[in-house]
Amino acid sequence: MIKQILGRLPRKPGKAGDSREVAAAGNGTEPSNSYSVARSMDPGNKRAGNGDYPVPSGVTPNPVMNGAVVYHSNEPLPAFKDVPASEKQNLFVKKVNLCCAVYDFADPTKNLKEKEVKRQTLMELVDYVTSANGKFSEVVMLEITKMVSINLFRSSSPTPRENKAIEGVDLEEDEPLMDPAWSHLQIVYEVFLRFVASQETDAKLAKRYIDHSFILRLLDLFDSEDPRERDYLKTILHRIYGKFMVHRPFIRKAINNIFYRFIFETEKHNGVAELLEILGSIINGFALPLKEEHKLFLVRALIPLHKPKCVSMYHQQLSYCITQFVEKDCKLADTVIRGLLKYWPVTNSSKEVMFLGELEEVLEATQLAEFQRCMVPLFRQIGRSMNSSHFQVAERALFLWNNDHIENLIKQNYKVLLPIIYPALERNSRDHWNQAVRSLTLNVRKIFSDHDSAFFGECVQRFNDEELKQEESDSKREALWKRLEEMATSKPDENNPLGAPNGKPSQAAC
Repeated sequence: MIKQILGRLPRKPGKAGDSREVAAAGNGTEPSNSYSVARSMDPGNKRAGNGDYPVPSGVTPNPVMNGAVVYHSNEPLPAFKDVPASEKQNLFVKKVNLCCAVYDFADPTKNLKEKEVKRQTLMELVDYVTSANGKFSEVVMLEITKMVSINLFRSSSPTPRENKAIEGVDLEEDEPLMDPAWSHLQIVYEVFLRFVASQETDAKLAKRYIDHSFILRLLDLFDSEDPRERDYLKTILHRIYGKFMVHRPFIRKAINNIFYRFIFETEKHNGVAELLEILGSIINGFALPLKEEHKLFLVRALIPLHKPKCVSMYHQQLSYCITQFVEKDCKLADTVIRGLLKYWPVTNSSKEVMFLGELEEVLEATQLAEFQRCMVPLFRQIGRSMNSSHFQVAERALFLWNNDHIENLIKQNYKVLLPIIYPALERNSRDHWNQAVRSLTLNVRKIFSDHDSAFFGECVQRFNDEELKQEESDSKREALWKRLEEMATSKPDENNPLGAPNGKPSQAAC
């Protein structure tokens, strides 16, 4: 009798394991059948990533896989519709534990029954998380993040491709490697996405489990070879950034570090385009005036991303991010344009076409004052691009005049710009091999001529005078070389080796 009474008394909470039980009881949920997960945690983080959890009866531990001990349950679990509402969350935790089993998909004939059971269970979890009508308890959050960690943070993920763009191979035509376990991984990603996006997930509680260590490992997965996985990661990271405001500076800094390593060390990463797509949305939400931290990110990370040879793999997303900055703060246009000129390609024609396209988008958002700061070096480069023997480069440079805003900027500064680019226009109209380029060049000449025919005539005259001076200089040089050749081929007298009377050197020889 006394034992029964004592057994009903509440136990005093002890260590972390006991506190979990108390939290579970407070939420109407029993502590789950757990497993231990080895995770690299941030220094000073008091929540152990390698905590010890009790092994439930009827469950056999698997070999350690990626630092995690995984258990199989031998008991079949009922469907959610077959249990009362009060037991559903407890059943959910058990089903999550069941999905912690990780199978080898390299051999499609192994564990067929177990794989199908896990797949069906994962589908049930997706439905439960989607239709949840009560706040998720801490135990549920803990178990979901553990299940996600075991399934996704795997060491056997495909190794990233080497940068074949250096070898002249088009990566877009190269077949990506597909993960054979995707039939399960996709549903795990879907469960986690629904969990993060759910209104029943309390960010203040969930941040204890979706912490800095978890986010870093999630970011590591962006280097996955499988584009389907990167697409899910992109959506999930964006949701995390939106829901967990406390993690926003850390996420930006972590993405920064990935870019630094890619630009200055490896030039190998599969997920740069997806990370830039997330950043495009983040930059769009920056408040004005822009913080110095954001401007430094533009200068130190985004602009140098134009340097790698494989820029074509992510240039569309990069160009969008750059343009967003200029639209947010027009004073950054000068910084961006000078940055583009710094990394302007010399021998890569396809890359130069992309740069010219991005330049047009930036100039479209550029105001007159910022344009005047950088227009001289900019139009020297545009002149060189106009004279390119690659017709697509020359065409793209000449297409800038089709943009009304850019044409207006040029017309307001034509007395500075026309003398810079007129030689390129004249050379194109005379010598360029492509008929379309010559036609576009004549159109640009006509724009300047119609705007101010007198000044255009001065530029023509100045160019002709400089050509005459250049021809005279060339003829003098040729004459001098000819005289030197004649002196070298003539036989000098033995006593008079310099070919001058009385042994004195002639002026030509001097």
